[in-house]
Amino acid sequence: MHDRITLRFLAAPTDETKDGLSIQAGRVLEWIDKAGFACAAGYSGRYCVTAYVGNVHFSQPIRPGELVEASARIIYTGRTSMHVLVTVESANPRTGEFALATHCLLVFVAMDDDRKPVEIPKWRPRTREDEELSKDALERIEARKAIHDVTLAQTFSNEGTTPELTLRFLANPSDVNWGGNAHGGIVMRWLTECAQALSTSFVGQSTVCVYTGGVHFHGPVHIGDVVEVDGRIIHTGPHSVHISLRVRSANPRDMKFRLTTRCTMIFVHINELRRASEVPQLKLRSAEDRLLDAHAVDLVARRKRLPRLPLPRR
Repeated sequence: MHDRITLRFLAAPTDETKDGLSIQAGRVLEWIDKAGFACAAGYSGRYCVTAYVGNVHFSQPIRPGELVEASARIIYTGRTSMHVLVTVESANPRTGEFALATHCLLVFVAMDDDRKPVEIPKWRPRTREDEELSKDALERIEARKAIHDVTLAQTFSNEGTTPELTLRFLANPSDVNWGGNAHGGIVMRWLTECAQALSTSFVGQSTVCVYTGGVHFHGPVHIGDVVEVDGRIIHTGPHSVHISLRVRSANPRDMKFRLTTRCTMIFVHINELRRASEVPQLKLRSAEDRLLDAHAVDLVARRKRLPRLPLPRR
């Protein structure tokens, strides 16, 4: 059984942002999911689905042409689940000196041939570092569940007046994973694209994603489904735009939409000095606006109380 893996590749020009200065956040999220999936499938010997992606802080941009390492390792297992720590680093190929771009925790669930959760072998720490990482993963479980519950409890209706955006399209065969559904990384890219378009429209200038959190996958997106990606701005800080997002999908024969994914993303505008600049402030006109704004502030406070996710040693 293999409990860790490293993917290594070059960041392509086709992955870059509009200004050509860095790689799109959605593409980095795809890499994170692919590395995590490869690790989870390799350990369990099963097809795996992404259940959760948490607290992705983009600490440094990845430049087109840089060498990228996406490293994933199992740090805790439940009966059917695997908690995978993924670290993404990049380097100029001429120097080979890697710098951290982001790291985060993902949870995958192993599935049997009927696409039902299946029990997996228990992972056991082998080193002191393994023990520390396993302890941190365990401490996050209850806090993550609480964030999930309060997020699902939020109401989004026509009473909300803050800016929102909906994208609608078909899930293409090129989005397929081993199990015949859309990759979790592809879904996260859709979420990022919706959030970026919405935040850019609100700010009036280009924006970049600095945080993605609480990505809970409630169900699969099947190839050929009609997909709706909804985003709504729920809070602004002096330099940040907080967006609540969801993905729903439906078979085009009946158009009965079901929730597949929920998450929160934070975007900022970077000025010519490469610093976050002030953004317009959200106008809260309805009771729903104020409740969602308070929810965003509560999420920030809850995440600050989480233990800091440690970095594995190289």
